Amino acid sequence: MSATDRPVVFRNGLVLTMDDAHTVLPGADVLVVGGRIAQVGVGLTAPDDALEIDATDGILMPGMVDTHRHLWQTAMRGYGADWTLTQYFVWYYLESGKLFRPEDVYAGNLLGAIEAIDAGVTTTVDWSHGLQTPEHADAAVDALEAIDGRFVLAYGNIQQGPWEWATSPEFRDFHRRRLDGGKLAGFQLAFDVTGDPAFPERAAFEVARELGVAVTTHAGVWGATNDDGIRLMHENGFMTPSTVYVHAATLTQDSYNRIAATGGSVSVSTESEQSAGQGYPPTWQLRHHDIPVSLSMDTSVWWSGDLFSAMRSTLGADRSREHLEAHAKQETITHCHLRAEQVVEWATRGGARALGMDATIGALTPGRQADIVLIKNDASPAMFPILHPHGHVVFQAQRADVHTVLVDGRVVKRDGRLVGVDLAAARARVAATIDHLRETMGEEAWQRGMNPDVPETAILENPYQYTEWDAGSAQWKH
Repeated sequence: MSATDRPVVFRNGLVLTMDDAHTVLPGADVLVVGGRIAQVGVGLTAPDDALEIDATDGILMPGMVDTHRHLWQTAMRGYGADWTLTQYFVWYYLESGKLFRPEDVYAGNLLGAIEAIDAGVTTTVDWSHGLQTPEHADAAVDALEAIDGRFVLAYGNIQQGPWEWATSPEFRDFHRRRLDGGKLAGFQLAFDVTGDPAFPERAAFEVARELGVAVTTHAGVWGATNDDGIRLMHENGFMTPSTVYVHAATLTQDSYNRIAATGGSVSVSTESEQSAGQGYPPTWQLRHHDIPVSLSMDTSVWWSGDLFSAMRSTLGADRSREHLEAHAKQETITHCHLRAEQVVEWATRGGARALGMDATIGALTPGRQADIVLIKNDASPAMFPILHPHGHVVFQAQRADVHTVLVDGRVVKRDGRLVGVDLAAARARVAATIDHLRETMGEEAWQRGMNPDVPETAILENPYQYTEWDAGSAQWKH
């Protein structure tokens, strides 16, 4: 009997169902049979052969969904911690990104996929824009299929225009070979629209339409993609309910209206937008336009790889902007509009909806596929008491508290440890990639790329800066 076939029952947990009513069930059980959620309730009867998992003092929630992560860049974890978006573009798009071999894409994808599962992210969109050749693309998929997670490949190639690679016979052959009967949970085309009036991206949109797949695009990125790209997409009929706009941080109201009217959604990467310079994280704008939101981590070359950080930073950025806008008008916010409950939904059902999977994942309700996360850590003082369940997930819990993870009913993490994963082998592959890059670039270039120059800080003149205290007059003197 495989792990998927064996029933699993979680006992006595605090269940965040994330159903339409956001029902919370204390002291409840979740029964999984045949890879699907069979029942949710108190005191459930389970089959005799069921694997029982004690969820006491823990939170049960749906597996989280990341709608935009460049998994291949995980091999460079932390390298760009002090980058701006400009330095990222130079390193990956213009200089060193082209040095990645197929085996390097495999290494990054493998470690990134493992990392996602470990942090309770059961579905990840691999925004894979390092696919320079079909061999790179095959390597990316091979790595994703080696891990028991749910992965969507968003196919891209930053070394060519999308009108080139998307229309090539090699791309068509790859799509035919790897999508029919493969393990991928979905497929997208990943490319950006520059705003060129000639609209060369039309050819790639036509391929997506012919294949019946969604397009995911970095939109509203300061200095890179703007309202002209949105306008061209809209005027040419390529904005659809399945389109995912990543960042969308520097758009005007007109563009937000076009997204809202055509039913698309926005993938917000708050850690990225706050640090790299795409623009201010836009949830404060998206809420006003009623645009659906999902969350994403972008890339581990800069930031963390778990959606606890995404939820926390997103809620903080939204509230910060709400207060800032009010203060500019000499007003005070007494009640925050965005609540922790909504951000947890964005991290779960929001992602499921964006990917067209809302009927199958994103909530703990009978009939859905069993993507389940148990957050429990009896050794952590931060995991007790649990008074505000959604708030606890956002502000108190972290990846180290992910106790058990199920994907499609299969146990992929148990008691804080990954199941069936050769982490040592994955680490060895990444180490080989680092050796290759350092040797090819040279140590000086490697260090320079990781440590960009620090601009000089100009200290403003301070009229209150004194140098001598006059005890007689009890005053500072110039």
